[in-house]
Amino acid sequence: MNSIAEVLSEASQILKGAGVPEARREAGSLLSFIIDKDRTFLISHAQDELDDHQVDQFRNAVERRAAGEPLQYITGVQDFFGREFRVTPDVLIPRSETELLVEAALEVNRAATLICDVGTGSGCIAITLLCELGEARVVALDKSPAALEIAKLNAQKHTVAERAEFVVSDCFTSLDAREFDLIVSNPPYVSAGVLAGLQREVRDHEPVMALSPGPDGLSIIRRLVHETPAFLKQNGHLIMEIGFDQAEAVQQLIDPNIWELREVRPDLQCIPRIVVLRKR
Repeated sequence: MNSIAEVLSEASQILKGAGVPEARREAGSLLSFIIDKDRTFLISHAQDELDDHQVDQFRNAVERRAAGEPLQYITGVQDFFGREFRVTPDVLIPRSETELLVEAALEVNRAATLICDVGTGSGCIAITLLCELGEARVVALDKSPAALEIAKLNAQKHTVAERAEFVVSDCFTSLDAREFDLIVSNPPYVSAGVLAGLQREVRDHEPVMALSPGPDGLSIIRRLVHETPAFLKQNGHLIMEIGFDQAEAVQQLIDPNIWELREVRPDLQCIPRIVVLRKR
């Protein structure tokens, strides 16, 4: 038999040796998941013994994490805007930067009743907006049918499925004519040449289709800027996330006769991250 303290110490050394940041915290998160207890329990019951099955499960999870698999894909969940979302390798792992997009959407138009989320992935943006805006409806688009299945599960989990429509679509190509109050998107924006330099957790495990649209990283953003006006009400907003070095290039794509650039909101590292446009 092995105690909680013993297996955590062993796992921490393995993860540290594999170059995993915050190895002790990652080990604790994995063990919390395996034994279905919170981190406080691990501290207060450090000398409790684990059974052989739990130890085997934990060591397998640690081996996967040491090999570079993201913690969120091992546990199958990620927190976003205070809610838990299911994630698999079919969807991008929700990130804190994207919470800023949701905040911007809520500040810009809390009265929005019809919203479109382009490239919904796990559905974290669309579902969060539905949870925050009790009268809203969302059309969530993604070209990946597998991603949409995860988004549907998350919508059911958060009891908003009856207000959500999920459509397999490459941007707006499969969408019938309609006008939205608000269109939001966290599009793929990593340029192809940068992929090889990403963290192994991202490069080797997250879906490339959700990360990079090709050479310059701007092809989907370009489409959003050009195609969104046809689906947006007058004075409606497009809010999208962009890459760390794309603010200037994105501003050059904006036709001032069509769009008013309301804001380019920085993330917590002061990197221009969220673009807010209003249709004139």
